[in-house]
Amino acid sequence: MSRTGTIHRKTKETDIRLSLDLDGGERELETGIGFFDHMLTALAVHGGLGLKISVKGDLQVDCHHTVEDVGIVLGKALEEALGDKAGIRRYGSAFIPMDEALAFCAIDVSGRAFFVFDGDFPQERVGAFDTCMTEEFFRALAMNAGITLHIRCEYGKNSHHMIEAQFKAFAHALRAAVSPRGDGVLSSKGII
Repeated sequence: MSRTGTIHRKTKETDIRLSLDLDGGERELETGIGFFDHMLTALAVHGGLGLKISVKGDLQVDCHHTVEDVGIVLGKALEEALGDKAGIRRYGSAFIPMDEALAFCAIDVSGRAFFVFDGDFPQERVGAFDTCMTEEFFRALAMNAGITLHIRCEYGKNSHHMIEAQFKAFAHALRAAVSPRGDGVLSSKGII
């Protein structure tokens, strides 16, 4: 069974083509925001994902639309790739250190979109990436994937390290949640 999702979304602000393979594959990322590409690459590598993203965004305004819209599209692709969510572990969590920073992520592939974020970044920007967009990206992803997602940065002093730890924690938690466990849906209701 193919666990893939392919989405093309075009608005007046962004034009995004994205393909996702939960079981691995090629990685080609081009958002126009170097640090964001770095984070998405970390997500793909640590999550064991095949991920291709091509974005044309209104970066002359700022990074907001590009980052949030990638979250929307990645969330939709994840929902498509998971199908009826049968045969997966459903839950995943991870603590990930990155030098002085420590992040935690917990995921429930529940079909119920919910998002909790806890993280204050000491620097407002990392390259052309506004650090406040970390929360917006993950919120858009969770709402469009239909997952319950909790992400927290326990502590840190360097925004780059703090955000990277969060992306990697998400990747490891997602990898665990979508890993095969057998037949059927892991729910007492029999459906997610």
